[in-house]
Amino acid sequence: MNEVVPTHHWVRGGLVRDREAAMERLGLPAGPVMVVDAHRGLRGPYTAAGTLVRAMVPDVLLRDRKLVERYDIELLSAAPDLRSVVPNSRETLTSMALPAERTRYYARLRTTRISNGLVEFVRDGLTADGPRVLVVENADRAEATDQEFLTALVRRIDPAHLTVVVRSGGTGPADEALLAVLAARAQVTEVQPSAAADGPADAWAYVATDCTTDQPAPRAAYEALDPAARALLHDRRAAELAERDEESLRLGAIAYHLEHGSDPGGAGVPAVFHAMDHSLCNGFYEACVDYGRRGLALVDPRTEHDRWWAFTKGVTLSLSILGRTYEAEKLDDQARLNSVKPAVHMAAAYNTAMLYTRHNDPEDRDEFKAKAWLNSAIATASLIENRSDRAFQSAFYKNGLALVEVNLGEPTEALRLVDEAISSLDELLGPDEHVLHRSVLKNNRARVYLSLGRIQEALADYAIVIREDPNHAEHYLERGNILRRLGRPEEAFEDYARAMRLSPPFPEIYYNRGDLRLNEGDTEGALADFSYVIELVPEFVDAYVNRAGLLLEAGELDAAEQDANTGLGHEPDNPYLHAVLGQVHAEREEFEESRAAFDRALAADPDMITALSGRAALAYDMGELDTAAVDLGHAVELQPDDPALRYNRAFVHQDTGHWEEALADLEIAAGLAPDDSDITEALDTCRRKAAAAR
Repeated sequence: MNEVVPTHHWVRGGLVRDREAAMERLGLPAGPVMVVDAHRGLRGPYTAAGTLVRAMVPDVLLRDRKLVERYDIELLSAAPDLRSVVPNSRETLTSMALPAERTRYYARLRTTRISNGLVEFVRDGLTADGPRVLVVENADRAEATDQEFLTALVRRIDPAHLTVVVRSGGTGPADEALLAVLAARAQVTEVQPSAAADGPADAWAYVATDCTTDQPAPRAAYEALDPAARALLHDRRAAELAERDEESLRLGAIAYHLEHGSDPGGAGVPAVFHAMDHSLCNGFYEACVDYGRRGLALVDPRTEHDRWWAFTKGVTLSLSILGRTYEAEKLDDQARLNSVKPAVHMAAAYNTAMLYTRHNDPEDRDEFKAKAWLNSAIATASLIENRSDRAFQSAFYKNGLALVEVNLGEPTEALRLVDEAISSLDELLGPDEHVLHRSVLKNNRARVYLSLGRIQEALADYAIVIREDPNHAEHYLERGNILRRLGRPEEAFEDYARAMRLSPPFPEIYYNRGDLRLNEGDTEGALADFSYVIELVPEFVDAYVNRAGLLLEAGELDAAEQDANTGLGHEPDNPYLHAVLGQVHAEREEFEESRAAFDRALAADPDMITALSGRAALAYDMGELDTAAVDLGHAVELQPDDPALRYNRAFVHQDTGHWEEALADLEIAAGLAPDDSDITEALDTCRRKAAAAR
């Protein structure tokens, strides 16, 4: 009998009932099955992930409280209802900022880190008698955060540990990354709609599912109702859900029902705004755009200007961070068209400036346009009557202008602007006012100091921001990078370790630590870090470069070749990966393949020393001495103090009868590496032969 190989599954097509019936044909492992519904209409962001961890956390708390504490950020992001049992021990100034004082928002990639952390919690939190199969229904209707979570789950979880069955209607989720992972890691089962009898033609039955059922009859009954009768059903359902007092329901079904109830302007607008604001503050930017656009459909920019602007701000910021900058600029233009309020014009000017200096694709950036818009914001801010408000707004916009000055190559002017902003806030604000932005200013000043080479002053500012915001992981990452540059590896290791403890899985920290470990001779530790980076982010090309190099040095040619090819799949012109392939083929004596790989490396980077010396060695072995001499000559020009390059070129000179040139290279090499016995011996031999040839 053939053993069944564990695999994940993707069941697609038909209705929910058809996909449920298809489960019997999958040959799933025996044991408990957990079913979660991913439909975004239920609980908004992380509907599926939140349902899963809410079911797991109570049991895990009894068995392994430290595991819950390790992933508290991820758990509370996905399931805010757990706040009463999962204390957040890693609050930052960003997470605690008052709405009026928010000036820093999470990076776009934060949800990727959260998803990876959730996968690790699920993996480590399952017990032998826990679920063996996880069924995720309505994956095609999942919010972006859940689709990202499912991508990481299917890619990283061992199906022998937990078999994931993703169920979706039609062609499946729209998310390309999830589709690619399902195609690579899941067995596909196509389902055809059945002729089974439909459910009751009951409009309430449709609303009671929070309008997520795919059964035609209840939906038809709902749509046949008078609009006022439909609205009353939504009111009834919203009231039922509100009694449960669950925050995640306010992000999904409650907001939806109030939006479609009998008072969309009175009850619906604040409900949708709450969901948008929660998403904005947590970095759920796709959800923020969705809620914001829904809110904008409920308000009139002329008669409800302030509510219209509150939604517009959230959507514009989210679109900018998502890289959808054309849409963001159109909203900024709309704000300028609809409003004569100075605050709106200041904010829109700043938003547009950030598009041109930070968010646009590089070819669409324009630092002079950005500076013009920021000057406009600063000029308007100077007219604010309240002294404290004027100081804060001016400082905020000058901080943005400082970024533009850095990008224009004017760090001294940037430093003047930031210093001015810090001084004015210190003078006019109390110590507990705008703490977040004052920390941001000092962090930015540290970066400017770094660009000016004023390292000690940069470190002094980092010491201040770390004292003020001790749970902000990026501060430790940035300071660790400085300490590494200063040749203080032990302190850099400490900062990287602290950053790791404070953040959901953050690949850049592990990559930097791996690089540091490599430089310190800890190849095993470096290999582990680079491997973890690749597990977190399979598109992280630099991690493939470094891991492939380590594998090559260890003689693991097949593994090095696989890493190089995988990395090239993401970045086809990467010269370092082509050079690795050149070295792999050279070790196997596959000379033509090796030459082609080195040629591709040098086509991408003509000054790459590794490729030049590798191609020269190959040419030397094949008797092509002129080619070897040209490549080594270029390499020596680029790196004249490398004794190995001088040593190798000396042999080419000797074989072509250029004894004086060979002797000159070896004498320089011996001076650079006086303890290298190979160079000393070659120099003695060359001296004798050069004398004989004179």
